[in-house]
Amino acid sequence: MQQSFVYIMTNKYRTTFYIGVTSNLRKRVAEHYEEIGSKFTKRYRLTDLVYFETYSDINQAIAREKQLKNWHHDWKINLIKEQNPTLKTLDHG
Repeated sequence: MQQSFVYIMTNKYRTTFYIGVTSNLRKRVAEHYEEIGSKFTKRYRLTDLVYFETYSDINQAIAREKQLKNWHHDWKINLIKEQNPTLKTLDHG
């Protein structure tokens, strides 16, 4: 079974967030960095991975993505800080 990922990208100021789902986190983060595939991430320069979750079921990952997209900004920051207290850019390898 293929792994799926819910991930959060942000800009260098950590002010705007993008939440997505992918089966290849390394490739997808590289695409965001190269401004491929998302007008929103390109517009706001969301190139830094700050959070991700791993799932064995794509349907669970999609449900989680939808849930997180409805969260308030502060809730997203608190979630990220649980695993990444300084909001540093993560290695996605």
